[in-house]
Amino acid sequence: MNIEGSCYCGEVKFSAISHTPYPYMRCYCSFCRKTSGSGGYGINIMAQVESLIVQGQDNLVFHHGMQHDPVTDNLVPGEGKRFFCRQCGSPLWAADPRWPEWFYPYASVVNTPLPRPPELVHIMLEFAASWVEIPSGQRHRHFDRYPDESIEHWHKRHGLYET
Repeated sequence: MNIEGSCYCGEVKFSAISHTPYPYMRCYCSFCRKTSGSGGYGINIMAQVESLIVQGQDNLVFHHGMQHDPVTDNLVPGEGKRFFCRQCGSPLWAADPRWPEWFYPYASVVNTPLPRPPELVHIMLEFAASWVEIPSGQRHRHFDRYPDESIEHWHKRHGLYET
């Protein structure tokens, strides 16, 4: 699926190809919670780096996100990059050198209509804000941290991987 997105002020625009366009996973980690401006979570989809075209590159900046050290459980600088617009501050996508073929656009900045997912997966619940009401029921799965299933495998399991 071809996707197009932009920041709030329109200074950064991008397009890419995504085989995994269903915005099904809500992340409640401290980064997503504090930068999403939403219900206490962020939603990423996955797209191919080789297909990424960016307009307004001079307004595109990044910082290294923090991650939990598995030994001490303290927050430490991560290898991944979180890209955002220098003008309006809109978070645009994340990228991680461990998976150089992918980048992870935030569903909130994708302008292309995205398909509705058949289920919602709530991750990093250990870090959810106390005021957030996390939906439950038949169409919801919950994880304290990360699930074992990747974005790609979730789409394939549901027969939604678009090639």
